[in-house]
Amino acid sequence: MTDLPPEKPTVPPTGYAVVQDYLKTLDGSPGVYRMLDAENRVLYVGKARNLRARVSNYSRPGHTQRIERMIALTTSMMFLTTRTETEALLLEQNLIKQLKPKYNVLLRDDKSFPNILLDKSHDYPQIKKHRGARKAKGAYFGPFASASAVTRTLNQMQKAFLLRNCSNAMFEGRSRPCLQYQIKRCSAPCTGEISQEDYAASVYDAERFLSGRSTKIQEELAELMMAASEALEFERAAALRDRIKALTQVQTAQGINPRGVAEADVIGLHIEAGQACVQVFFIRANQNWGNQDFYPRIGADVTAAEVMEAFIGQFYDNKVPPRQLILSDAIEHDDLMTEALSSKTSHRVEILVPQRGEKAELIAGATRNARESLARKMSESATQARLLRGLAEAFALDGPPQRIEVYDNSHIQGTNAVGGMIVAGPDGFMKNAYRKFNIKGDDLVPGDDFGMMKEVLHRRFSRLQKEDPDRSKGHWPDLLLIDGGAGQVSAVAQIMDEHGVGDIPMVGVAKGVDRDHGKEEFHRTGKRPFALQRNDPVLYFVQRMRDEAHRFAIGTHRAKRAKAIGATPLDEVPGVGASRKRALLAHFGSAKAVSRANLADLKAVSGVSGALAQRIYDFFQDR
Repeated sequence: MTDLPPEKPTVPPTGYAVVQDYLKTLDGSPGVYRMLDAENRVLYVGKARNLRARVSNYSRPGHTQRIERMIALTTSMMFLTTRTETEALLLEQNLIKQLKPKYNVLLRDDKSFPNILLDKSHDYPQIKKHRGARKAKGAYFGPFASASAVTRTLNQMQKAFLLRNCSNAMFEGRSRPCLQYQIKRCSAPCTGEISQEDYAASVYDAERFLSGRSTKIQEELAELMMAASEALEFERAAALRDRIKALTQVQTAQGINPRGVAEADVIGLHIEAGQACVQVFFIRANQNWGNQDFYPRIGADVTAAEVMEAFIGQFYDNKVPPRQLILSDAIEHDDLMTEALSSKTSHRVEILVPQRGEKAELIAGATRNARESLARKMSESATQARLLRGLAEAFALDGPPQRIEVYDNSHIQGTNAVGGMIVAGPDGFMKNAYRKFNIKGDDLVPGDDFGMMKEVLHRRFSRLQKEDPDRSKGHWPDLLLIDGGAGQVSAVAQIMDEHGVGDIPMVGVAKGVDRDHGKEEFHRTGKRPFALQRNDPVLYFVQRMRDEAHRFAIGTHRAKRAKAIGATPLDEVPGVGASRKRALLAHFGSAKAVSRANLADLKAVSGVSGALAQRIYDFFQDR
C-alpha cells in the first residue's frame, strides 16, 4: 500500500477575491462593515450609505498603499445594516473605539474633561469641580481643558462670590465659621453669617458670570462699591473691590476671549511625516477655557479630511458637543456628522470652516499650536527612541523594547499593601496602561515584599495568558524592571518560570552602595550585577521609570489608607448607604454608639425604616 503524501494545510483566500464573493449577497442598505485577517482580528471598520457600492470599491485595484496592504490581509468581512447612514456613523465610531483596528485613524488619548458644578441639591448650593456623568442636580459649566484650569478658576470664583466648597456633611456639622470665611473665600452660610436670600443672589451672579455676562456683573459691583464708599462703608467697599479684582483675574487667566464666538470648540489639525496633532480650544460663554492636544494614530497616506472626520466622531462619542465646531479642515460628510452630533444633544450643532474674520483667526491660532506641539512631540519621540536603543544595548536585549513594565510595592508595616505597575514605551509613559493591585494574600507575613511581588506578578501574567495567549495584542511586556536586588530577581524569576514566561527579559534595579541615587546596580538572573556610568542618559531614564513606579505605588497606598481611615462598621451593613450613614452618625455621634443603640432609638433616626433599624440592630448583635 502506497503512503499518501501529507495534505497541505489549506490557506484561506485573501484580497480582492474575498471581497468579490461578499458582493453577491450584499444589497444597497446603509450599515457598517468590518474587514478581518486570518486570525479574525479586525483590520478596519467603515460605514456606508450603500454597503454594496462601498464594498465594491475594495474589489478592484487602484487604492493607496495602506488600503492595498489592508485588502491583501483580508480573509473575511462582517456586516451590520442600519436604518440610516447617521446610525451607521455612530456605530462605526463606537466600534473603532472598542476594537482599535490597525488601519483606522484612532484617537489614542481620549478622556473626560472637568467641569464646574453649582450643586443645587442643597438649600445653599456648593461650587466644586466635577468630572464624569452629569447626574447631580445643578448647573454645569465647561468643559475646561485641565483640572488645574478648573482649580484656578474656582479659587478666583470663591474670592468673587464667596460660595462654599465644603461637603454637605461638613456644612451640617459646623458650629462656627471655618478658615475659608476668615480668609474671605466663603460667606459662611453654615453658621448663618449670610441670609439664604443673599446667598442665592451670589449663586445667581456666579451663574451669570460663568454664562458670559461678566461685564454686567462687574458694572453692578462697581456701582455698589461707589455707593459703599460714599456712605463711608470702607470695609464693604474694599470687599467689593476685591471681588471685582478676582473677576478680572479670572478673565485674564483665560487669555483670548472672542467676542463673536459664544460656544464652540475650535479644532486645528497639523499633519507631518506620517504623524498628526489635533488642538482643541474650548470656548464657552465667550471665554477661552483652555486647550488640549491629541495625537491620533494615522497611516502615512491619510488625508486631513479623513483624520478630522475620524477625530470628531470619536472625540464626541462620550461628550456633549457645543453649538459650533470650528474646523481647520473640511470633512467629507459634514451634513451627516452635523445630524449625528445634533442627535446627541438638545441643540443644533453647526460645523464651520471659516476663511476670514475672528473665527479664521481662532483657527490659525489652533493650527499654529498643533504644528508647534507636533514638533515637540516628534523631538521627544526621537529622544525616546535613542533611549530605548541604549536600554536594549545596556541590558543585551534583542531590540528596543516597545513596552516596559515597572513594578513596585507600598505598605506601612504590611497594612494597606498595594502593588503598582507603570508602563513606558516609544511614546513615553503610557498612563492609561497603569495598573494597581490590592494585595489579597491572607497567608502573607506583614511586610513580606517578596510575597507581595509574587502575588502581583502571578495575577498579572495569569490575566495576560487568559486575555492574550498568543501575545498578539501588544499587551505583553518586552522588559520587566523590578525595584530590588538579587533576592527580588530570584523571586520574580521563579514565578515567571511557573507561568512559562521566563523568556521575558527581567532586570532588578537596586540602590547600590549607600543607597545613593546614581550608584544603582542592575541584577539579572544568572549574571553578575553591573552598573552604568553616572552621566549615562540610559541610567537617568531607568531612574525616571523607577521613581514613577514608586510615586504611583505610594499614591495608591495613600488613597487606600485614607479610605480605610474613614471606614466604619456601618459600611458593612446591607442597605446603609452614604446618606443613612451620615444620618446615623449625626444622631448618635459615632459608629460605636450606633452599635450600642436599642431598636427603638434606631427607628427614631430620620430616614431609617423599621426594617432597616432591625437589620442594623441584628448586625451588631450578631457581632
